[in-house]
Amino acid sequence: MDETTLIRQAQRGDLEAFNRLVIVYQTQVYNLAYRLMGDQASAEDATQEAFISAFRGLRGYRGGSFRAWLLRIVRNACYDEFRRRQRRPVTSLEELSPFNGDTTPDSLVELIHQGEGPETAAEDAELRRAIEDCLNRLPLDFRTIAVLVDLQGYDYREAAMVIGKPLGTVKSRLARARARLRDCLQAYRELLPIAFRLEDETRK
Repeated sequence: MDETTLIRQAQRGDLEAFNRLVIVYQTQVYNLAYRLMGDQASAEDATQEAFISAFRGLRGYRGGSFRAWLLRIVRNACYDEFRRRQRRPVTSLEELSPFNGDTTPDSLVELIHQGEGPETAAEDAELRRAIEDCLNRLPLDFRTIAVLVDLQGYDYREAAMVIGKPLGTVKSRLARARARLRDCLQAYRELLPIAFRLEDETRK
């Protein structure tokens, strides 16, 4: 049964049809929640809350990318939790998804994998911790875009749908997020891939 049919049935209250949609998208929804929330329990809570909200609000779905619609709901659930906690989340980079979005020399994943890279496992782990630290220093709006585009590989248009902002806002926030990450990573300069250090020298 195709997705459109499942959505229509779920909109009529068919819980089995909705559960089939959950199976399709639960991993993607959980991954975004985990990378924003930073721990398994909080990510599971946000994922559950998002799917409950999605089922209750399914009649309001008016077409377009169903995935983006779901991701926007879980993103909002995470933001609500952040406001309740009034603290910054911790984002784990232990399991990065392959980058398959628009390739640019400034992408976060390319900072990790660019050039020769660290030669030992210990150095690689230290570099990941450095990037993790810099990512966690970003304002939440910037971090969200970096996670969506540079870590999860969504294109700009779908990221714009997730955050409910124009395409230009996505590009602006991503550019500023990448610039802040680059500036922050200068404190860990000795850990960066050689190619990145050489590229940075040409910017001065």
